[in-house]
Amino acid sequence: MSALPWYEDVSPGRGTLPPRAWYARSDAAALSLNGEWAFRLSPAADSHDDSFAAPDFDASGWDRIAVPGHWVLQGKDGAYGRPAYTNVVYPFPVDPPHVPSENPTGDHLCRFDVPGDWPATGGAVLRFDGVESCARVWLNGTELGDFKGSRLAHEFAVGRLLRARDNVLAVRVHQWSSGSYLEDQDQWWLPGIFRDVTLLHRPEGAPADFFVHASYDHAGGTGGLRVDCDVPGRVAVPELGLDLATGETATVPVEPWSAEVPRLYEGELAAGGERIALRIGFRSVCVEDGVLKANGRRVLFRGVNRHEFHPERGRSLELATMREDVELMKRHNVNAVRTSHYPPHPAFLDLCDEYGLWVIDEGDLETHGFEELAWRGNPVDDARWTPALLDRAARLVERDKNHPSVIMWSLGNECGTGAGLTAMARWIRERDPSRPVHYEGDRSCRDTDVYSRMYPPHAEVDEIGRRADGGPAARGALPFVLCEYAHAMGNGPGGLSEYQRLFETYERCQGGFVWEWIDHGLVHPEYGYGYGGDFGEELHDGNFVCDGLLFPDRTPSPGLLEYKKVIEPVRIVAGEEPGTVSVTNGHDVADLAHLAFTWSFGADGETVAEGPLDVPGLPAGRSAVVRLPEPPARPAGAETVWTVRAVLARDTAWASAGHEVAWGQVPASAPPARPLPPAGARPAGAADRITLGPGVFDARTGEPLAFGAVPVTGLRLDVWRAPTDNDEGAPWQPDVRSAPSWRALGLHRMRHRTDEVRVGTDCLTVRSRVAPAGRDLGLAVTYRWTSDGTALGLVVDVVPDGGWPVPLPRLGVRLGLPAALDRVVWYGCGPGEAYPDTRAAARLGRWESTVAGLQTPYVRPQENGARIDTRRLELTDGTGGVRVEGAPAFWFTARRWTTEQLDAAAHRTDLVPGDLLWLHLDHAQHGIGSQSCGPGVLPEHRLSAAPASFSFTFTANPGA
Repeated sequence: MSALPWYEDVSPGRGTLPPRAWYARSDAAALSLNGEWAFRLSPAADSHDDSFAAPDFDASGWDRIAVPGHWVLQGKDGAYGRPAYTNVVYPFPVDPPHVPSENPTGDHLCRFDVPGDWPATGGAVLRFDGVESCARVWLNGTELGDFKGSRLAHEFAVGRLLRARDNVLAVRVHQWSSGSYLEDQDQWWLPGIFRDVTLLHRPEGAPADFFVHASYDHAGGTGGLRVDCDVPGRVAVPELGLDLATGETATVPVEPWSAEVPRLYEGELAAGGERIALRIGFRSVCVEDGVLKANGRRVLFRGVNRHEFHPERGRSLELATMREDVELMKRHNVNAVRTSHYPPHPAFLDLCDEYGLWVIDEGDLETHGFEELAWRGNPVDDARWTPALLDRAARLVERDKNHPSVIMWSLGNECGTGAGLTAMARWIRERDPSRPVHYEGDRSCRDTDVYSRMYPPHAEVDEIGRRADGGPAARGALPFVLCEYAHAMGNGPGGLSEYQRLFETYERCQGGFVWEWIDHGLVHPEYGYGYGGDFGEELHDGNFVCDGLLFPDRTPSPGLLEYKKVIEPVRIVAGEEPGTVSVTNGHDVADLAHLAFTWSFGADGETVAEGPLDVPGLPAGRSAVVRLPEPPARPAGAETVWTVRAVLARDTAWASAGHEVAWGQVPASAPPARPLPPAGARPAGAADRITLGPGVFDARTGEPLAFGAVPVTGLRLDVWRAPTDNDEGAPWQPDVRSAPSWRALGLHRMRHRTDEVRVGTDCLTVRSRVAPAGRDLGLAVTYRWTSDGTALGLVVDVVPDGGWPVPLPRLGVRLGLPAALDRVVWYGCGPGEAYPDTRAAARLGRWESTVAGLQTPYVRPQENGARIDTRRLELTDGTGGVRVEGAPAFWFTARRWTTEQLDAAAHRTDLVPGDLLWLHLDHAQHGIGSQSCGPGVLPEHRLSAAPASFSFTFTANPGA
């Protein structure tokens, strides 16, 4: 039997240097090799020999490609292949460690000169920060070695091979390798040299590695500092007056590092002719009495999972993009990141140190596709793969060990169980006992220091918080973290508020990490953004790759705005006494001195008065009752509300002074009773028309044809919505998915039968039945129209008949209006969309938009854009339009396409505005939930088929 080619060997590689700590600043010379490289793509690993690595090889006929980059994202019209997305299933036959003969292979060539001031003595290291999926490397014709581990750093000693001019670096990259079996990480498969390539000078005697141990004693307020280094050196921290030898320990008073107060001390390590800049954060992490603590205080994770992603560059991120991510997280009250499912670019962790984010740093490891095979052949339970697993653990820990932001090591993700994981955990604990170990996939928690779960329903989290969930005793003594929850796919996630209440109720429940940070929609020439299947993949998982709190262009989604409100670190609610608010500091560490508070008093959505509010600088965890000013005079009958805001008192690295951190609204007066629809005018009938005040109706069907001068079409009861990703549900939960059961019942094709059109002395009554074909259930609907001669009133009564086995998607009426009515003004909650279980971020006010501005641009079109608790709505074209008032308050949605068109659309480009504006006036909506991967809609947010009555008043508005 022939030996395996190197890329199928299960070993991690050969020729590389031992892993070591990454650092951004040193006085040693460095040369970035990023830029344009010569490139040749072959369809198979053995299409060409390695003669291209010879220094005199003529590559003048090759293409040019950007490094860092993924070749499949750079070729025109798929010339270099195409990206492919799978969530779980491997896109190649599972026959470890073998990979297909069809193995796209990219040969890369870079010619470079050493700078004239490059030191003449010492050595040099060639560093690769990320290559997918493996690389074989030559310099000036000499083979250096090869490596696997796509999101891990690898270095080669090259000093003896360097020459002053015309160095030739040759790199062969295969898309598939044995390492691919360890990298099945729910993301695009994107081959290439996608992170930095750097030549680093190593002065004579310079350290190969160093480890900064910076602990904090919360009882004494002191920090302990020791820097271990493989060569003698000195460590200076001028601000602390420290100058000590490596290996020596000093204890001094310090301010601790935390995600809320990321205090860093500038230092320097001088060793062997090199000076390395240090940024030291003193902090300690431990599990104590079943609670994860940092610096002696319980940590509550308000976190996100973050894949590295850019819609044009894939996983090749620039520093500016990483900084944008961190600043967006901080501006939206996120305090923690799980680096799913691999170590990020090391510069990202520098930013986490600087800005303040807790980090669970995850190994470059996932074997999820073996679950499809009942875990047969799983590498983490096969001793032949253990060296590769340990190499990945070491490259994770050694590279990132000096970051104070990293407070847990994660072995990897969704690998099942096995002795290889145990070996990894053992090695990590021995190397760095200062941080807990995380892994979700083993319910026994044999190899972890926290109990971690994905997507448990709220009731289970409650049981875990009460320690009533059973399970091994050892697990019951561990802190509980949701490493993934609240699947942010499309419209949603719902149920965030209910999760947060559990986290704040139970000490053991220490928050979690929403899946995930950003939609992975890649730029597509036809669709704008493409997802799985849009690039011709043989196997794919559709738009499951678009499940983030940011849209691909990094615009915050409604889900992120909701999450910001739910996790806000200051709670502002009504006090027990009238005229007061209760303010609670929910920070883990920080007091409120960095915030300023303001109040405003609104009447029917208009601000009447505003000013500063004096709130004490409460320590973390403390509350105070604050008295509001005397309310100003208000218009008679107006609905009034106090709004209290907590904003940054001064500029920070991530936002300017005045940035809103938290807010709360408190009613100042009881909402006035909503007016009943007008009455008094008498309807008049003709051959084919009925008139009632400003309304004109079809005499046969009873449907309105006009409100004054505004034509109307298609007004009828509506129960269907274009299913959201969460309505569609997860394929592995077939018995509880909402949308398939709705479609099976026929709710997307309801039929309307007119039973009676009756002209009374003061009203027009239309009775109908709405039901799906082939079923013996339906909804009996009565429309009762009245008018005072100026406005039209509509009362809708709905009574279900038959046994309804599923909740309704929505309940309301829809109607068509002229598309010219493009300006939207409403008094209700806004400014963004909201549904029953995604409404925390909606605040009462007067809002304006265009119809286009009401749409939420989900990558896969679906139900969106509903505004909740609307009291009054105006649609105008600048000269006239329609006003709608509701009793009770209602949802409205307005769009230039029908629900059916929205339901049929696969991409945004499928939605073409029509000649009508379709207005939905909903009495109720079904909740959103998180069932695209997590739990469904909570019972209190489900819309059961039950008798209902609601009303609207329509006024033809003569002016804008």
